[in-house]
Amino acid sequence: MRALAAAATAVAAPTPARLRFRLPLLPRAPRSVHCRAASSSRVLQFSCSATTMGDETSTSVAPQEQESAVRAGSVKQQLSRLVLSSLRATVPDVEVEPMVEVSAKFADYQCNNAMGLWSKVKGSGTSFKNPNAIGQAIAKNLPSSDIIESTSVAGPGFVNITLSNRWVAQRIQDMLVNGIKTWAPILPVKRAVIDFSSPNIAKEMHVGHLRSTIIGDTLARMFEFSNVDVLRRNHVGDWGTQFGMLIEYLFEKFPNWQEIGSQAIGDLQVFYKASKHKFDNDPEFKARAQQGVVRLQGGEEKYREAWKKICDVSRSEFDLVYKRLNVVLEEKGESFYNPYIPQVLEELNNKGLIKESEGARVIFIQGHQIPLIVVKSDGGFNYASTDLTALWYRLNVEQAEWIIYVTDVGQQQHFDMFFSVSTEWHQRCFPFTVYIFESTTNFLQAAKMAGWLPDPSEKKFPKTSHVGFGLVLGSDGKRFRTRSTEVVRLVELLDEAKSRSKSELLQRLTENRKIVDWTDEELEQTSEAVGYGAVKYADLKNNRLTNYTFSFEQMLSDKGNTAVYLQYAHARICSIIRKSNKDVEELKMSGAISLDHPDERVLGLYLIRFAEVVEEACTNLLPNVVCEYLYNLSEMFTKFYTNCQVVGSPEETSRLLLCQATAVVMRQCFNLLGITPVYKL
Repeated sequence: MRALAAAATAVAAPTPARLRFRLPLLPRAPRSVHCRAASSSRVLQFSCSATTMGDETSTSVAPQEQESAVRAGSVKQQLSRLVLSSLRATVPDVEVEPMVEVSAKFADYQCNNAMGLWSKVKGSGTSFKNPNAIGQAIAKNLPSSDIIESTSVAGPGFVNITLSNRWVAQRIQDMLVNGIKTWAPILPVKRAVIDFSSPNIAKEMHVGHLRSTIIGDTLARMFEFSNVDVLRRNHVGDWGTQFGMLIEYLFEKFPNWQEIGSQAIGDLQVFYKASKHKFDNDPEFKARAQQGVVRLQGGEEKYREAWKKICDVSRSEFDLVYKRLNVVLEEKGESFYNPYIPQVLEELNNKGLIKESEGARVIFIQGHQIPLIVVKSDGGFNYASTDLTALWYRLNVEQAEWIIYVTDVGQQQHFDMFFSVSTEWHQRCFPFTVYIFESTTNFLQAAKMAGWLPDPSEKKFPKTSHVGFGLVLGSDGKRFRTRSTEVVRLVELLDEAKSRSKSELLQRLTENRKIVDWTDEELEQTSEAVGYGAVKYADLKNNRLTNYTFSFEQMLSDKGNTAVYLQYAHARICSIIRKSNKDVEELKMSGAISLDHPDERVLGLYLIRFAEVVEEACTNLLPNVVCEYLYNLSEMFTKFYTNCQVVGSPEETSRLLLCQATAVVMRQCFNLLGITPVYKL
């Protein structure tokens, strides 16, 4: 197995020269810190520079980095570092993580450590009399910082923290000058695999593929914004028994298929259904198709050429969808992992995990009556053998730290069994790998049994996650289908969204007599941005685990929590800035932001929480958190604009900069959601 890993290192990344951790915490005092590289699980604590020495990594915090480390990360992360310093001074003999949360009533943030600490120290001779006394000590021991304006202690030790207006204003101004990337959160991973979309070759993408593609792309965008190296994987179904059926049907119906090329296949849906009908009803054809699989997998040139042609036609159809959705993926389908399967199964067999059962080779999973089949009774491989090999490859070759599968919830049992096998193989695995799939139970348990993954309760890495999601429903509450009960083709659905968006835009511009101000190109681009964005947002704004009803009327409405409403809100801000006739780029360098009005402060405070919102969305793999933030931000801006005159006011410069900051953050939210912002509507 080591030889197999070595042979595949052409795509493996070198050991990172820098390890990024959950919170860039400063060490208690100068001391030697060591991190075991790759050979064991790691609980990551702080940001450190690294020098590789043999199989270990010696780490130290450079003095010049300490000041920048204090200011790195989200507001919540920065406050957590201050609270951690206070906790070490308050209870030096107790290991405790800072508990800092946004406060809804009494301040901007709140530290909630006192009660938990009291339960640990009472009766141990401590000088503290109650939780409130601990809270008072935490507040007193907070290091001096320009972040905090004031603190107070309430009830059983809740430490209320109010931020400095000057610091909030300066943080916004710094973002405008240096870019929104300076607000990227710090995540505990350097590399993640996100496995999403994953359609089957020879079948067109339908509405069932919509959620995996949209959710997976958004997660990838959020991780990429957070400076994580994301491997976007399209695990297409391009290898299996169906290809014998498809190839033999192609040979039978079009003997000259090599001459006429893609025209022989034509409509993928029709071609697949016709071949499947013949397979189910013609025993002789079925036998030829089954033999065709053997000839394909045996490498026979004619069958490989036909297989490649069918795959190419499918990819061209997939690309029509990906282009409309502006989604980028790297395909590594089932066929890619096929050469690695025998060696991976041999390793599992050597560990005593694979057993014979009714002619097949299986892995028995505790708690599951049905075993995980890895080799069929006819000697062929299946989805489980491919999935296990893909996981091994991603951990050992691609060196992923977090592997995320994005699929619907129907696949939960398969992935749970799969991951279970991998745990016993954990000592040989590396960083984090994130898979987003509908179900992960069997898969996960198999991975644990193999030792590839640690027990989830240990909160160590490498790590796998299954991102399940609910169904897309029609108005009748059933799976979204056409009137003829066919599944809805994704290309047709997206084109319909664009067409409806364009019709409504033309009607509104005509009624407002502004149509003359728009070029045909602007109409086309805006219709695409609004139409496709409406489809994406209608999906992403819901908790992914819930079903949602697909409705063009609701998603294209310009009222309420819709993409269209948010596009109008963004375009309105852009219009305010344009009508001021001021050069915002110049104002960013020469002007200053003040937060004297209550609504200015509310808006400013919400703006600087952007990083921790993205961090929460990444940590919990929930895109709807970003949607909720975006909608709330637009509402807060509306209140600010209603109560604070911008153009022509004495505070014009400051308020224009707040307008610009809001627009920048909204655009970044749109970008994370895969939506193209529009600047006029």
